Parts: sequence; C-alpha cells; structure tokens
Amino acid sequence: MEKFTSLTSVAAPLPLVNIDTDMIIPKQFLKTVKRTGLKAGLFYELRTDEQGNPKDFVLDEPAYKDAKILVTGDNFGCGSSREHAPWALLDQGIRCVIAPSFADIFYNNCFKNGILPIALPQEQVDMLMDDARRGSNAVVSVDLESQEIKGPDGGTITFEVDAHRKHCLLNGLDDIGLTFEKAEHIDQFEAKRKATQPWL
Repeated sequence: MEKFTSLTSVAAPLPLVNIDTDMIIPKQFLKTVKRTGLKAGLFYELRTDEQGNPKDFVLDEPAYKDAKILVTGDNFGCGSSREHAPWALLDQGIRCVIAPSFADIFYNNCFKNGILPIALPQEQVDMLMDDARRGSNAVVSVDLESQEIKGPDGGTITFEVDAHRKHCLLNGLDDIGLTFEKAEHIDQFEAKRKATQPWL
C-alpha cells in the first residue's frame, strides 16, 4: 500500500449527502477483483446519462480532473460494504476524502487501501467546500503527521485520527503489511512449535 504522509492538491467539491457505495461505483462494475480500471465506473450515474453520454460532473471539469482531495457531504460511503468503492476512488487519484461523517465500513476500507478519510464538523467542511469551489485555485494541503489541513488562504484546521490507523497510513501498512511487521515473532513461534510438537 502506498504511504500517506502529506498531500497538496486541488480539492474537488461534491456537495451531496448520503452518497452510497452504489453511487460511488455501481454494481455492474464489480465483476473484477483487480484494483485498476475502476475509475471508468466511479460516480458513473452522476457522470453519464442513460445512453452513457457524459454529463457535467465536477471530476471531469478541467480544473478538477487531477484532484486528489474530495470535499463532500454527510454520511459518505453508506450502503453496501463493497471494497471496490475506495479502489475506484484510488484509481481516479483520490487520496483524501473530507466529510462531516462516513459510513463505518467504508471508513475502515479507506484506511486499508491508502485513503485518508477526515471527519470534520459541518462548519469546517462548509469552509473547505467554499474553498474547493474556486476551481484550480482550490489548493489544499493535508499533513497527516501534524494532523492539519491548510486552505488556499493559509487557514489551518486540525483533525483527529486514530493513532494505529495513522501509523498504518504513514508507513504504507495494510493488513498483510502489519502481519509482516511481526514476521520475526511468527518465525520464532513456528520454529518452537515444530521442535516441541513435530506431529502438527
């Protein structure tokens, strides 16, 4: 998993509440177990009409096409527990989502896939949403080590993050990486068990 230490990027505004995982990536795009190529389905119903023709959508606007930060509404990622949702965001290049609240499973899946979800009070999200509406001038910096967000005018917002999850993101550790951190202890246990219980 790619490390997350700090990020400076244009922030894209998506002022909608209750964006569920089916809206993030519809069911027809879930036939793959690969983590690449999923950006074609990201927010598909918001980006295309019934014939598949493009509609106006923030991430397709020139000012936001390279945005790595998404500022959005309450209860982001609700609905089914599909891990394809953070995969699709990552494939688009989104590394940080800022919202007043997140659905629990989606929130956990973000950390396991290298995305930093930041929950802030509504008034702070509103400020960042206003900043994000500036287009290419909406440059926001997120520093995980100091747990600070700096807006385009230099204002600073602090955020909370669980210490263990912070450690995992800073060091690029998913569940497998965490296991490998204990490889020496695992090897010692296996060697001891083999010596004392060779029949197993």
